[in-house]
This record gives sequence, C-alpha cells and structure tokens, in this order.
Amino acid sequence: MLLLRQREYPPDAGHLGGIMQPEQIRLTGARETLLITLQAKAAESAMPDSLLRDRFAADALHRIDQDSWHLKVGHDMTIGIALRAYTLDRWTEAFLQRCPKATVVHLGCGLDSRIFRIDPGPGIRWFEVDFPDVIALRQQIYPDRAGCAMIAGSIVDSGWIAELPADRPAMIVAEGVLPYLKEYQVLQVLRRIAGHFPSGEIAFDAYSSFAIRLLRYNPAIRATGASLHWALDDPAEIERQVPRLTLIEDRSDWDIGQVARMSPPAQIALQLFSTILTPYRMGRLVRYRF
Repeated sequence: MLLLRQREYPPDAGHLGGIMQPEQIRLTGARETLLITLQAKAAESAMPDSLLRDRFAADALHRIDQDSWHLKVGHDMTIGIALRAYTLDRWTEAFLQRCPKATVVHLGCGLDSRIFRIDPGPGIRWFEVDFPDVIALRQQIYPDRAGCAMIAGSIVDSGWIAELPADRPAMIVAEGVLPYLKEYQVLQVLRRIAGHFPSGEIAFDAYSSFAIRLLRYNPAIRATGASLHWALDDPAEIERQVPRLTLIEDRSDWDIGQVARMSPPAQIALQLFSTILTPYRMGRLVRYRF
C-alpha cells in the first residue's frame, strides 16, 4: 500500500503540495513500475553531474511513505532512465517552441513531473492520462496547475481520447508505457491519436525483441510482476501499420557523455551493441509526425 505522508508547506515554500491527508492506494504490476522511473529520476537528480535535475521527483518520492528500494534500480538503469526523460523533454520543448498554442498529451503519466520540468507557457493545454488510481495518487502528490487537466482511464480504452479537444496541433509523449502493451493495443492507440488531431507529433520509447527478452530478467521489473510485450525492431514498420505516421527521428545511440557516467561493464556492452551487435540494440527513442 502507498501511504502518503501528511505534510504542510507554507504558501511560498516552493514545494509541490498543500495539506495532505493520508490515503492508501495500492499499485501493482505495470502501475508499480512508475516507482522505478520516479526513484531513478530522484536518484540521478541528486548526483552532482545530474542531467535531468528533477527536483520534483525526490520530493514526490518522499511523499510516498513506502520503501521502493526493493525495486533495485541500479546505477546504470538510473542514468538510462534520466537520459530517456531528458530527450523526451527536449523534443517536447522543441515542438512547443514551434507551436506555442498546442495541446500536450502525456500518456501513462504516472508520477512524472514533466510539466513542471518543462514549465510550458500559458498558451499550452496539457493533459495527463493514466489509470484512475494513478491519477488519484498524482492528485495527492502534485498541486493543481493552470492549463493542465487529468484524465483517468486506461490508454487502451477508446473513451479517454474523446475528452481531448482536437482543434490544435498536439504533442503526444509516452515514456515507459507502450512496451507493456500488446502489439494490437499499441497500434490501436497510435491510430486513434493520429486520427483525432489535425497534426502533431508523437514520441515514445521502445525496445527490440532481443531487449524485451532480456528485460524480463531485470530485477526492478521482476519485482513489480509486470510483463513487457511489445517490441519494435524496425521503426519504419509503424509507418506501414499506421499510414498517417511518418518517422522523423530514431535515436538508438547513446550520448558519449552519459555513457561515461555508467559502470565499465555497461560501457563495454553499449559499445558492442553500437558497433558489432547492431541488430540486437536494446532500446530506442522514436518520434513521428502526423
């Protein structure tokens, strides 16, 4: 059970909440994986050479009175998750610079603080979408923000997208979400999004078939009981399956500076995957326009 700590901040304290009443919400399976990313972002942001610098993650993690360290998020995984979030943040910011009157849809938002890290301007409409219990927890953790609305529902259902106005270009972000779905569910989500908005972009992370098999043995993921299903070996395949989507960026190479922050075994492995074992590359970040 997740028990939120009761805590009061002064109005000018610059923290995330007001008076909190303890509430128990149980997260299991794929829902519990949000604690993996939250813990990683908090840990990486506490490092002196932090890339993400997410001060909100540590505060949110502190508000949850549960020992999440049993998830065993290691140093290398922490760096990787922070780099993934950082890249998606930069892609989102670039889109909003081009479209200052856009809609942002954060699919499977979990307890991620992307909206606070990016701090979009007043012309942006932002929607956080996740399971009802996750949204309930998020509302306990984070303060209300003008221009941001919560949508409680599973992203594989069809009803939630009807709540999104379709009169503006949209930036859709999904981090650590789609690999937990079945292939037909991923395609349904992508087709609904591409058919709903007049134009926009969608950015998400994906893993190769080889990586999906390996990640089933990842201690952190195994501790949650969650299962990964969907693999993406060829990003061009999405264009064939969802004709309205056009691939504009496929990033599977690691930033040299971030690789240097990892353990020597991880550095060797990444070097092998980027040179000799390229067909078995682990993960990628992709961006499509529609």
